[in-house]
Amino acid sequence: MNESDSEKIVSLLQKQGHRPAKNEADADLIVLNCCSVRQTAVHRVYDKINKHRGKKKIILAGCVLEKDKNELKEKVSEIWHPDSYFECAPIYQNKTTVYVPIMTGCNNFCSYCAVPYTRGREKSRPASDIINDVKNLILKEYKDIMLLGQNVNSYKSEIRNPKFETNSKFKSSKTKTINFAKLLKAINDLPGNFRFTFMTSHPKDMSDELIKTMAKCKKLTKEIHLPVQSGDNTILRKMNRHYTTAQYKSLIKKIRKAIPGIKISTDIIVGFPGETKKQFQNSIKTCKQINFDGAYIAKYSPRPGTAASKLKDDIRIEEKKRRWKILDKLINKEYY
Repeated sequence: MNESDSEKIVSLLQKQGHRPAKNEADADLIVLNCCSVRQTAVHRVYDKINKHRGKKKIILAGCVLEKDKNELKEKVSEIWHPDSYFECAPIYQNKTTVYVPIMTGCNNFCSYCAVPYTRGREKSRPASDIINDVKNLILKEYKDIMLLGQNVNSYKSEIRNPKFETNSKFKSSKTKTINFAKLLKAINDLPGNFRFTFMTSHPKDMSDELIKTMAKCKKLTKEIHLPVQSGDNTILRKMNRHYTTAQYKSLIKKIRKAIPGIKISTDIIVGFPGETKKQFQNSIKTCKQINFDGAYIAKYSPRPGTAASKLKDDIRIEEKKRRWKILDKLINKEYY
């Protein structure tokens, strides 16, 4: 999503008359596309601003927490909310894989996550706009298309039902809902030599309809990124994830049965407030049972304004690093 946002920001800047500089040193304008998901990324933004402040015009864009906005508003020229460029046509930087955002924001309010506070609530793009984007990419002979959203499973677009178009009385009241499964089918049915995938899904919204549709879509890459975040039920409740480890394992079993050979990757957070050694062992056990094909593993860091930020961050960084290494070695075997 950060890369996709950057492609849209480039487009907006060029419409304003700006041109890319050869390097950072030669630039008159620096745009920092922030990601508040992890504190390390926020630290890098602060470092960049301090480096260029007073020498160049600085625009801060992307996911920025209110706390950081308040601290940085006097140090930068402008702050752009993702809504200000979300609808811009991107200037694609990648020659093979292209990103097509289908929605932005999130309604889930996982206790550790800043997305609802930085990008706002879920907003889905009209299905017709997405289909047109994909059609144009196919015509330009792009082979790999990735649909993007913070939670693509909850995508929803309403269109007027053509059956009622002749009667003006029903034009605004009779609508048809296009959910994510129907959107996948519509894209899969487009003519052309291409394949597509999507990111990211929430386990609680992974419906039987969606799994069946994925199994039938021949152009859909047989892989899914499905964040588990923890293998311990107490921690999952504290994370506000709305599923248990048993429900997650059952879902994985259902997906693998419907789509043999599918690759499944995940996200996991280690060192969540109060995570005991036994609870971490439950995460190890869950990962061994599921046998993920890959994982993004994060060391927990508090996000101001989230529910988890009120909890004591009581796991030492050395212990977080130790737990990270154990899971990384267990899951991401090909790197060792």
